[in-house]
Amino acid sequence: MFKDLNLANLSKWWITIQISWVKHTAYRLNFFLQIIGPALVFFFVKYNLWASIYAGDEELVIKGFTFEQMINYHTWAFVVSLVAQGHGSWNLAEDIRMGRISSYLIYPFNFWEFHTASWLSFQVIQMIIASITLAIISFFGLVTFPSWDLFALGVAYTLFISLFWFTLQYLTGVMAFWLEETWILRVMLSIVAYFLSGAIIPLDLYPQWLVDILNLTPFPYLTYYPIKIFMGEVANLGLGLGLISFWTVVFALINHLVWKKGIRLYTAAGM
Repeated sequence: MFKDLNLANLSKWWITIQISWVKHTAYRLNFFLQIIGPALVFFFVKYNLWASIYAGDEELVIKGFTFEQMINYHTWAFVVSLVAQGHGSWNLAEDIRMGRISSYLIYPFNFWEFHTASWLSFQVIQMIIASITLAIISFFGLVTFPSWDLFALGVAYTLFISLFWFTLQYLTGVMAFWLEETWILRVMLSIVAYFLSGAIIPLDLYPQWLVDILNLTPFPYLTYYPIKIFMGEVANLGLGLGLISFWTVVFALINHLVWKKGIRLYTAAGM
């Protein structure tokens, strides 16, 4: 009996993943733009910005970064952000605000299971987009690959970070029980995370006292240290895994408590 129940539940997960995949890829033009868009953004924004800063001076070194190293850093930053921080919580918030979660309350598939399965499908798409983006950038010789073992470690670490990011985004989504719009929370979270994680500029350019403080928070381990792995350096790996694991569990527990509190107040007003 328990075996049949487990197989049935796995089937629900698999079907949800398939449905989510179809939804994300239904519009071919939109999916095509999702694939080529990141590479175009990189060339027109990141590359041109730093090319202007270095002004073609190959001997210029900014805090230990030559132009080639800076572009290499931002290439990996772009890839890490696509995989680890690409997921948003707007659908989750809309489900709550519009009253669509009523269906999840009667279906034999929990609300968190549905969104987690959808996130897994989204991650597969993001991995494909990140791979194509990396292939295009490497075609122009703008990125240096580490050894295969470090590359595999970097990918695994980045996927682990994406789980943390999902739990954090999930929290902003369930805040829709109390907020009409949660987009401002997502925007604030993204800005703070990008600035403090080294996604905009390397943490090497920050004051050392600030870096020492940030190393005690999850932020640098969301972008800066995964980038370092892809660039051939492994630093603070144990501390990073410990902090990310701790905060992932903390946010998962908070999500559970917020959901229990919010569902008591839920009235399906949007139905």
